[in-house]
Amino acid sequence: MCRLSKIFLVVLFMTVAMAQSPEPPLSDTRIPISALLREDIFAGFLSDDMERFARGEKNIQTLLETRPADKSNLLAWKASATTYRAVRALEANRNDEFRQKYQESLALFSQARKAGPDDFGVSAITGGTYAVFADRLPQEYRAAAWSQAYNAYQELWKAQEPVVDKLPTHMKGELLGGLAVSAMRTGRAEEAMRHVDKILDSLAGTPYEPVAKKWKENPKVAAAGASITCLTCHEQGRLAARLNSLNGAK
Repeated sequence: MCRLSKIFLVVLFMTVAMAQSPEPPLSDTRIPISALLREDIFAGFLSDDMERFARGEKNIQTLLETRPADKSNLLAWKASATTYRAVRALEANRNDEFRQKYQESLALFSQARKAGPDDFGVSAITGGTYAVFADRLPQEYRAAAWSQAYNAYQELWKAQEPVVDKLPTHMKGELLGGLAVSAMRTGRAEEAMRHVDKILDSLAGTPYEPVAKKWKENPKVAAAGASITCLTCHEQGRLAARLNSLNGAK
């Protein structure tokens, strides 16, 4: 889990309405699949709500059957969820289960990429997953995980660099933060600091700025694993807000 951001995320998740959310309307094709899945999957990632998380996993399977055009994104979400299952098994000393789940997650990410070689949603899910979980893997798996994160964020940068200044705060922050942390954790310190400078220039007054300042003031903090990702946008209620907007609620 992101070290400096973990407390922020947990507090945020606990203070925003924690009542059981309504069942996502899977048949509503106006809603992107990520919006349908995100809150339940992140309930597991951020607060270990495994009931919500299991619902998200079930919904991935349903959507794989009903929305085949989104197969690449859905496989990436399934890979991300399976990575979390692997990490939980590892931290509970279920090592055989960890290895089985982690190999399954790698296969699913590979399938997602084959299903959508030009799908930048797959890149976003891949990069974000490893940015969150790479440091919770056994030492011998971490370098490969961070390499996957770096490659994924490079793919996103190639697609989004021309419009980065127009992106919403969350998308810009997670992109630049992912570029920075994956570069740092793969031994590209100078490259990482260039992205930190971009954060300081373009995201002043956001949750990304104070972490970027810590990195700038003391690069050892960054090298030690302090993360600059996962700082916004994972609160509950976004799906409900999206539905209200689509349905014209006032």
